[in-house]
Amino acid sequence: QVQLVESGGGLVQAGGSLRLSCAASGLTFSSYVMVWFRQAPGKEREFVSIIRGHDGNVFYADSVEGRFTISRDNAKNTLYLQMNSLKAEDTAVYYCAARRGFSGGSDYSRYDYWGQGTQVTVSS
Repeated sequence: QVQLVESGGGLVQAGGSLRLSCAASGLTFSSYVMVWFRQAPGKEREFVSIIRGHDGNVFYADSVEGRFTISRDNAKNTLYLQMNSLKAEDTAVYYCAARRGFSGGSDYSRYDYWGQGTQVTVSS
């Protein structure tokens, strides 16, 4: 079965950096669009970034553009999110998700598989 396992979260001071990973198994990784969402307490799940499998095309939410970098290693079946210049408002549980095909979008209901999430806490 498909499994997505996030890691790399933690506590960091504002201005610091973290790198999240999402290890995928049970799927042909390169055939899937991969995405990062986040959810802060009391808020809806929010789109962060997306990367396509076949051409590596990426897109970011305005709130993280220029600070976060999404990447993937199809040989290792792993998705990454490099987060720099972190702010207190980046505090959330970060989830990776997958959708088979060439498109995904920012609507979380379109994604078929989800990880369990990893907590990122940014202290100000």
